[in-house]
Amino acid sequence: MSSRERVLAALAAHGLAEAEVREFAESTATAVDAAAAIGTSVERIVKSLVFAAGDKPILVLASGPNRVDTARVSQLLGLPIARANADQVRAWTGFAIGGVPPLAHATPLQTLVDQDLLQFDRVWAAAGTPNAVFAIDPNDLVRITGAQVAEVAQAG
Repeated sequence: MSSRERVLAALAAHGLAEAEVREFAESTATAVDAAAAIGTSVERIVKSLVFAAGDKPILVLASGPNRVDTARVSQLLGLPIARANADQVRAWTGFAIGGVPPLAHATPLQTLVDQDLLQFDRVWAAAGTPNAVFAIDPNDLVRITGAQVAEVAQAG
């Protein structure tokens, strides 16, 4: 099963078989690229960022322009965290950096969702490849990932 098909199957398993998935010729690997391709604001792009708390994977789903405050996330989790390297990301999620979706991972990931995403009716997340995205209600995003909503962004 392709990366995109794994994401679609996971969405369907959560009752979201009708999710709008778009594929582009150009890359949607960065929040800016994705927003430009979709024709939406960067704030509506979900960045899937993988961190390591020792050997435990942590997924932070952040709003496009937000930089994750790792000290704040460490405090929330009660564990020191560091950015995962490309090999860890691939091993834990089954996806390459730039296409990591919020679900359908190789191993379960504790997940935090940036509270800033909840202000929108629809946000866009990676669909398993660096040029595919899907639209989702942020409340559904929280539900299907089992995430904790948190303030994860660095102060402006």
